[in-house]
Amino acid sequence: MTARREFDIGLVQLQNMLVEMGERVEKALGDAMQALEGLNSPLAQRIVKADPELNRLEERIADLGAKLIATQQPVAKDLRRILVALKISSDLERMGDLSVDIAKAAIRLEGQSLIKPLVDLPRMAELAQTMIGESIRSYIDENVDLAYKMAKDDDMIDALYSQILRELFEMMGDNQKTINQAMNLCFVGRYIERIADHATNIGENVVYLVVGTRPDLNQ
Repeated sequence: MTARREFDIGLVQLQNMLVEMGERVEKALGDAMQALEGLNSPLAQRIVKADPELNRLEERIADLGAKLIATQQPVAKDLRRILVALKISSDLERMGDLSVDIAKAAIRLEGQSLIKPLVDLPRMAELAQTMIGESIRSYIDENVDLAYKMAKDDDMIDALYSQILRELFEMMGDNQKTINQAMNLCFVGRYIERIADHATNIGENVVYLVVGTRPDLNQ
Protein backbone atom coordinates (compact mmCIF):
# COMPACT_ATOMS: atom_id res chain seq x y z
CA MET A 1 0.00 0.00 0.00
CA THR A 2 1.36 3.43 -0.93
CA ALA A 3 1.98 6.08 1.69
CA ARG A 4 -0.69 8.28 0.07
CA ARG A 5 -3.21 5.47 0.25
CA GLU A 6 -2.42 4.88 3.92
CA PHE A 7 -2.83 8.58 4.62
CA ASP A 8 -6.18 8.76 2.82
CA ILE A 9 -7.50 5.76 4.75
CA GLY A 10 -6.39 7.33 8.03
CA LEU A 11 -7.99 10.64 7.08
CA VAL A 12 -11.31 8.93 6.34
CA GLN A 13 -11.14 7.22 9.75
CA LEU A 14 -10.47 10.59 11.35
CA GLN A 15 -13.43 12.15 9.55
CA ASN A 16 -15.72 9.29 10.51
CA MET A 17 -14.82 9.68 14.17
CA LEU A 18 -15.49 13.41 13.98
CA VAL A 19 -18.90 12.73 12.46
CA GLU A 20 -19.64 10.25 15.25
CA MET A 21 -18.47 12.73 17.87
CA GLY A 22 -20.62 15.46 16.36
CA GLU A 23 -23.67 13.21 16.36
CA ARG A 24 -23.07 12.32 20.01
CA VAL A 25 -22.83 15.98 20.95
CA GLU A 26 -25.98 16.84 19.01
CA LYS A 27 -27.83 14.09 20.85
CA ALA A 28 -26.44 15.10 24.22
CA LEU A 29 -27.61 18.68 23.70
CA GLY A 30 -31.05 17.58 22.51
CA ASP A 31 -31.46 15.15 25.39
CA ALA A 32 -30.27 17.76 27.89
CA MET A 33 -32.90 20.21 26.71
CA GLN A 34 -35.53 17.49 26.83
CA ALA A 35 -34.48 16.74 30.41
CA LEU A 36 -34.73 20.42 31.29
CA GLU A 37 -38.12 20.93 29.68
CA GLY A 38 -39.54 17.90 31.49
CA LEU A 39 -37.36 18.31 34.61
CA ASN A 40 -36.45 14.70 33.92
CA SER A 41 -33.65 13.92 36.37
CA PRO A 42 -33.08 10.27 35.27
CA LEU A 43 -32.54 11.39 31.66
CA ALA A 44 -30.22 14.14 32.84
CA GLN A 45 -28.23 11.64 34.91
CA ARG A 46 -27.76 9.44 31.83
CA ILE A 47 -26.31 12.38 29.92
CA VAL A 48 -23.82 13.04 32.71
CA LYS A 49 -22.79 9.38 32.86
CA ALA A 50 -22.31 9.16 29.08
CA ASP A 51 -19.83 12.05 28.94
CA PRO A 52 -16.69 9.91 29.47
CA GLU A 53 -17.50 8.09 26.21
CA LEU A 54 -17.19 11.39 24.36
CA ASN A 55 -13.88 12.09 26.08
CA ARG A 56 -12.54 8.71 25.00
CA LEU A 57 -13.56 9.43 21.41
CA GLU A 58 -11.63 12.70 21.51
CA GLU A 59 -8.60 10.76 22.77
CA ARG A 60 -8.90 8.28 19.89
CA ILE A 61 -9.00 11.17 17.42
CA ALA A 62 -5.93 12.73 19.04
CA ASP A 63 -4.07 9.41 18.92
CA LEU A 64 -4.91 8.83 15.24
CA GLY A 65 -3.99 12.39 14.32
CA ALA A 66 -0.64 12.08 16.07
CA LYS A 67 0.00 8.75 14.37
CA LEU A 68 -0.73 10.18 10.92
CA ILE A 69 1.59 13.12 11.51
CA ALA A 70 4.38 10.89 12.85
CA THR A 71 4.18 8.17 10.20
CA GLN A 72 3.05 10.04 7.09
CA GLN A 73 4.72 13.41 7.73
CA PRO A 74 2.02 15.37 5.88
CA VAL A 75 2.68 18.91 4.68
CA ALA A 76 0.68 21.91 3.53
CA LYS A 77 -3.06 21.23 3.27
CA ASP A 78 -2.77 17.59 4.36
CA LEU A 79 -1.18 18.73 7.60
CA ARG A 80 -3.86 21.39 8.06
CA ARG A 81 -6.55 18.73 7.63
CA ILE A 82 -5.21 16.83 10.62
CA LEU A 83 -4.52 19.87 12.78
CA VAL A 84 -8.01 21.22 12.12
CA ALA A 85 -9.52 17.82 12.94
CA LEU A 86 -7.78 17.91 16.32
CA LYS A 87 -9.08 21.42 16.99
CA ILE A 88 -12.61 20.37 15.99
CA SER A 89 -12.54 17.39 18.36
CA SER A 90 -11.48 19.73 21.17
CA ASP A 91 -14.39 22.08 20.40
CA LEU A 92 -16.79 19.13 20.29
CA GLU A 93 -15.53 17.83 23.63
CA ARG A 94 -16.19 21.22 25.18
CA MET A 95 -19.67 21.28 23.65
CA GLY A 96 -20.28 17.92 25.28
CA ASP A 97 -19.20 19.34 28.63
CA LEU A 98 -21.61 22.25 28.19
CA SER A 99 -24.44 19.83 27.38
CA VAL A 100 -23.62 18.04 30.63
CA ASP A 101 -23.85 21.41 32.40
CA ILE A 102 -27.38 21.81 31.02
CA ALA A 103 -28.25 18.33 32.27
CA LYS A 104 -26.90 19.23 35.71
CA ALA A 105 -29.13 22.32 35.73
CA ALA A 106 -32.11 20.03 35.10
CA ILE A 107 -31.00 17.88 38.04
CA ARG A 108 -30.76 20.92 40.31
CA LEU A 109 -34.34 21.89 39.43
CA GLU A 110 -35.76 18.43 40.15
CA GLY A 111 -39.06 18.64 42.03
CA GLN A 112 -39.80 22.20 40.99
CA SER A 113 -42.27 23.60 38.49
CA LEU A 114 -40.93 25.75 35.71
CA ILE A 115 -41.47 29.45 36.35
CA LYS A 116 -42.28 29.98 32.66
CA PRO A 117 -42.83 27.83 29.57
CA LEU A 118 -39.51 27.23 27.84
CA VAL A 119 -39.71 28.60 24.31
CA ASP A 120 -36.53 30.50 23.46
CA LEU A 121 -34.12 28.13 25.21
CA PRO A 122 -35.28 25.13 23.13
CA ARG A 123 -35.11 27.32 20.03
CA MET A 124 -31.53 28.23 20.92
CA ALA A 125 -30.70 24.57 21.40
CA GLU A 126 -32.25 23.59 18.05
CA LEU A 127 -30.18 26.22 16.27
CA ALA A 128 -27.06 25.09 18.10
CA GLN A 129 -27.73 21.47 17.12
CA THR A 130 -27.99 22.54 13.49
CA MET A 131 -24.73 24.44 13.83
CA ILE A 132 -22.97 21.37 15.23
CA GLY A 133 -24.04 19.18 12.33
CA GLU A 134 -23.33 21.80 9.68
CA SER A 135 -19.94 22.72 11.12
CA ILE A 136 -18.82 19.10 10.85
CA ARG A 137 -20.26 18.84 7.36
CA SER A 138 -18.38 22.00 6.35
CA TYR A 139 -15.14 20.25 7.37
CA ILE A 140 -15.90 16.98 5.60
CA ASP A 141 -16.95 18.77 2.39
CA GLU A 142 -14.49 21.67 2.79
CA ASN A 143 -17.50 23.93 2.28
CA VAL A 144 -16.48 27.51 3.03
CA ASP A 145 -20.00 28.91 2.48
CA LEU A 146 -21.36 26.54 5.14
CA ALA A 147 -18.51 27.49 7.44
CA TYR A 148 -19.35 31.19 7.09
CA LYS A 149 -23.00 30.40 7.86
CA MET A 150 -21.92 29.65 11.43
CA ALA A 151 -21.53 33.37 12.13
CA LYS A 152 -25.08 34.18 11.01
CA ASP A 153 -26.53 31.37 13.10
CA ASP A 154 -24.44 32.49 16.05
CA ASP A 155 -25.91 35.99 15.77
CA MET A 156 -29.42 34.51 15.97
CA ILE A 157 -28.50 32.58 19.10
CA ASP A 158 -26.94 35.67 20.67
CA ALA A 159 -30.15 37.62 20.02
CA LEU A 160 -32.29 34.91 21.63
CA TYR A 161 -29.93 34.75 24.59
CA SER A 162 -30.21 38.51 25.15
CA GLN A 163 -33.99 38.26 25.03
CA ILE A 164 -34.00 35.41 27.54
CA LEU A 165 -31.81 37.37 29.93
CA ARG A 166 -34.11 40.39 29.76
CA GLU A 167 -37.18 38.29 30.51
CA LEU A 168 -35.58 36.35 33.35
CA PHE A 169 -34.08 39.41 35.03
CA GLU A 170 -37.49 41.07 34.84
CA MET A 171 -39.06 38.03 36.50
CA MET A 172 -36.45 38.08 39.25
CA GLY A 173 -37.16 41.75 39.88
CA ASP A 174 -40.88 41.10 40.14
CA ASN A 175 -40.67 38.00 42.34
CA GLN A 176 -37.61 37.10 44.40
CA LYS A 177 -38.83 33.52 44.77
CA THR A 178 -37.98 32.97 41.12
CA ILE A 179 -34.33 33.99 41.52
CA ASN A 180 -32.80 30.55 41.99
CA GLN A 181 -34.52 28.91 39.04
CA ALA A 182 -34.20 31.99 36.85
CA MET A 183 -30.46 32.07 37.44
CA ASN A 184 -30.20 28.40 36.49
CA LEU A 185 -32.06 29.13 33.26
CA CYS A 186 -29.75 32.08 32.59
CA PHE A 187 -26.81 29.72 32.94
CA VAL A 188 -28.42 27.28 30.51
CA GLY A 189 -28.73 30.07 27.97
CA ARG A 190 -25.07 30.86 28.49
CA TYR A 191 -24.10 27.21 27.98
CA ILE A 192 -25.97 27.07 24.66
CA GLU A 193 -24.47 30.38 23.59
CA ARG A 194 -21.01 28.95 24.28
CA ILE A 195 -21.82 25.82 22.25
CA ALA A 196 -22.65 28.09 19.32
CA ASP A 197 -19.33 29.89 19.82
CA HIS A 198 -17.49 26.57 19.57
CA ALA A 199 -19.36 25.75 16.34
CA THR A 200 -18.26 29.14 15.02
CA ASN A 201 -14.68 28.22 15.98
CA ILE A 202 -15.03 25.12 13.83
CA GLY A 203 -16.23 27.28 10.93
CA GLU A 204 -13.19 29.52 11.27
CA ASN A 205 -10.89 26.51 11.26
CA VAL A 206 -12.57 25.14 8.12
CA VAL A 207 -11.95 28.44 6.33
CA TYR A 208 -8.32 28.22 7.48
CA LEU A 209 -8.12 24.68 6.12
CA VAL A 210 -9.45 25.63 2.70
CA VAL A 211 -7.87 29.05 2.06
CA GLY A 212 -4.86 28.95 4.39
CA THR A 213 -5.73 32.04 6.44
CA ARG A 214 -7.75 32.26 9.62
CA PRO A 215 -10.73 34.65 9.43
CA ASP A 216 -12.79 36.12 12.23
CA LEU A 217 -16.35 35.05 11.45
CA ASN A 218 -17.67 37.29 14.20
CA GLN A 219 -16.61 40.48 12.45
